[in-house]
Amino acid sequence: MDTQKIETAVGLILDAIGENPRRDGLKATPRRIASMYEEIFSGLNQNAADVLNVFFESDSDAPVSVCGIPFYSMCEHHFLPFFGTVSVVYAPQNRKITGLSKIARLVDVLARRPQIQENLTAQITGALNEKLNPKGVLTVVRAEHLCISMRGIKKPGTQTVTVAAKGIYETDGALRAEALSWLAASE
Repeated sequence: MDTQKIETAVGLILDAIGENPRRDGLKATPRRIASMYEEIFSGLNQNAADVLNVFFESDSDAPVSVCGIPFYSMCEHHFLPFFGTVSVVYAPQNRKITGLSKIARLVDVLARRPQIQENLTAQITGALNEKLNPKGVLTVVRAEHLCISMRGIKKPGTQTVTVAAKGIYETDGALRAEALSWLAASE
């Protein structure tokens, strides 16, 4: 990441909005924003599926769900945050499972990129499907977008819900409904 370019750009933005980038309260702002961008966009240079690198054999192929994983991301349209929770259920195949913390790490890597919620949901589902090769995986993301809450329509508290499914949760309506009810009960 080119932090010097970010610092220069932030200085130009401060000047463009009529602020003095050299005043005491703003002198270090370009540096702080560049540092913050390194952190909040750290997922850009990572292969998210690589965090799914620990596998175990379970005693059963019963579905596994991880619910309420908190995340923060940045909307690529307005560069304002959106945040919420991710819940996942997957049906192991051949009793292959991954560590529960690995799913949370996957969410972190994918959320730390400028993006839209719909893509985040699909990317989580796709990575789990690719690395675990489960019978099925279903992901539900619930989020509040500051581009809705603090600008434009100004409706704080509005939730956007997106769902993505692969395998049996995509093709079998009854199993999909059952998985969605598990995830809803955990919220």
